[in-house]
Amino acid sequence: MAKRKGGSRAKLGTGKRFAALKKKLGARKGKKKVSDPAAVAAAIGRAKYGKKRFQQLAAKGRKRKGK
Repeated sequence: MAKRKGGSRAKLGTGKRFAALKKKLGARKGKKKVSDPAAVAAAIGRAKYGKKRFQQLAAKGRKRKGK
């Protein structure tokens, strides 16, 4: 298993992990280029956390963004 570089990851539910993944996917070039990085990041999140949990995190992020 590969070791991560740097410190700990952002807290779950802040949206920073999602934004980082979206940025990473958007930077891909060549055959692995992604046309809609946000959609791919959302699909990965749903696969990892399940539909219900991912929707809870999205709602939490929307509430935070409104403040």
